[in-house]
This record gives sequence, C-alpha cells and structure tokens, in this order.
Amino acid sequence: MTEASYFNVVITTIFAREFLEGAVIILNYRIAIKNTEQWNSTIQQRALREVTKSAVFAALAALLIVGAVAVILNILSKHLNEHVVSILMGISGLVAAICMLQLSLKIPQWLGFYDKVSIFPCNNNNRTMQEQETPQEVSAIIREIRFTVAWNIWREIVECLLFLIPFFLTGTAIAVPLSALAGILIALLLGGLMYIALQSMRSKFYLSLFMSLLTGIFSVALFTGSMHDFEKVSGETQTVFILRSPALSSDSLPMALFEPFGYSSQYTILMLLSMFSWLLLASLLHLLKYRATRIYRERRDSAPDEMSVSDPKDTSEETSEQDIVILNNEP
Repeated sequence: MTEASYFNVVITTIFAREFLEGAVIILNYRIAIKNTEQWNSTIQQRALREVTKSAVFAALAALLIVGAVAVILNILSKHLNEHVVSILMGISGLVAAICMLQLSLKIPQWLGFYDKVSIFPCNNNNRTMQEQETPQEVSAIIREIRFTVAWNIWREIVECLLFLIPFFLTGTAIAVPLSALAGILIALLLGGLMYIALQSMRSKFYLSLFMSLLTGIFSVALFTGSMHDFEKVSGETQTVFILRSPALSSDSLPMALFEPFGYSSQYTILMLLSMFSWLLLASLLHLLKYRATRIYRERRDSAPDEMSVSDPKDTSEETSEQDIVILNNEP
C-alpha cells in the first residue's frame, strides 16, 4: 500500500466544500440570534440551543441512514442509481434554497431593519402595533429554525456520505479518514475566520446587509444546483461556457470552496436561467419587504399609540393602589 493511497484530494475537496456551507449556515443563525433586539436573553439561549441540537441530531441521523445504505449496497454489491441520487439531491437542494431565502429575509427582521409584516401592505391594515412576538410566534420561529438547520446539515452530510459510497464499495476507503479530516479542518478554519469577521462588525446595518446577502447567495447557488441535478436526469441543456483551466475547476481545491457561493467552472443554459431568475425573485422579495416595512412604520408613527388605550386603566389602577397606601399611612 503506497502512501498516496491514504490521502485523496477529491475527498478533501468535497468535505471542505460541504462542511464550509454547513458552518456558514450555523454561524449565520447564531450571530443573528445573538444580535436580535426582539428577544430577551432567555429566548436567545433557547434558540441557540435549538441550533446546536438540530445540527447534531441531523448529522447523527444522516450518518446512521447513509451508513445503513452503504452496508446494504455492499452486501448486494450494487451501486446507487445515478438518476435516483440526482433527483434526491435536486429535491433536497430546492427545499434548502427556499429555507435559505426565508433566512435571508428573516435576518434583517431579527436585527430590526425589517418589521414583522407581510410583503403585501394590504395584509397589514389590521395588524396591531406590538413590537414583541407572542409566545405562539416565538414557538413558530423556533420550529422554523429547527427545521432549516436540521435540513441543511442533513443534506450536507448526506452529500458527503453518498459521495463516499463508491470508495467503500471498491475497497479504497482507506483514504477517507485523513482526507475527510483535512477537508473538515479547512472548512472549520475558514468558517472560524468568517465568524470572527462578523463578530467584529460594530454596525448592525452592515452586519445585517452582509449576512442577508450571504444567505441570499447561498439560496441562489442551492437553487441553481438543484435545477442542474434535475437537468442531469432529463438531459442537460446546451453548455454556455467552460473554464478549462485546472486551477479554475469547481471540482478541485481551491475553487471548490467557492461553489457554495454560486461558483461553477461550467454553466448550462438552464443553470444561468435558474440563477438569474432566483436572484430576481430574492431581490423582489427584499424590495417588497422593505416597502411594506416603510409603509407600516409610516402608519405606526402617524397613528395614535395603541398602548394609550390601555394606559388610563393601568394608570388608574396604579393610582388607586397608591391612594390606598397613602390612606393606610394617614393618622
């Protein structure tokens, strides 16, 4: 057995790419939760725990399920059908793209730049002016966080393990441990540097802008990749351009690390159409959210304070209690 057989740069590439994507998703959630002004520290801690628990649970579930599939395939000496894998990855990527687009819209809301309003102003006419979420709304947000984190971590781990199945079936899995460790360390290093950079941002505006753009780009890349997965099954459209330089290949380091952000060394017509159409949709949703927030805030600032309706009652009750204390203290 030669020394080269203990390391495979392709395995390192896939692990670095997928784990970097997972790390960025988790750190975006954690930073957004820590910086939100709408939740108290108790709710923030609860949300942070859900992020960690969901990521761990999804990773363990993916390991168990894909490990079982690998064992079964090894016993049957069969490979997974490529079309089945492409369809599954396409569906998974499409759901993840929707989740990331929702997160891109949620982050500015959590940081106070968007209000909790519908993108259609007519739906906000009967909305109350409360700033804090109700317990039911907080629970709904927690469930959304739980699903989005679990789904994305699940798909990243599954993609890695599905990629490794051929290595196990051909008896070349000896290269997996060292190669996977190297890829994970690269992803953690880059993710850690990004976390430090985000934490050092003093302005919440720029923090919100950067994180919203980052998750939006993730969403566009996921949607484009999912459409390409479906395209592999039905037949690929015409290739628009290919970057033939090995140094620019999206299948090898270092450029593979930019694939989660939408980079590809080869684009087909469907990939370009998917990318620009999803980018247009994301931009339109942000524009509508900003417009709805502006209209809502103008209406809120010009309307009487809703709390004033309950203030007289509250004030009278407080006054009555004060009067009782005074009367009791009188000689």
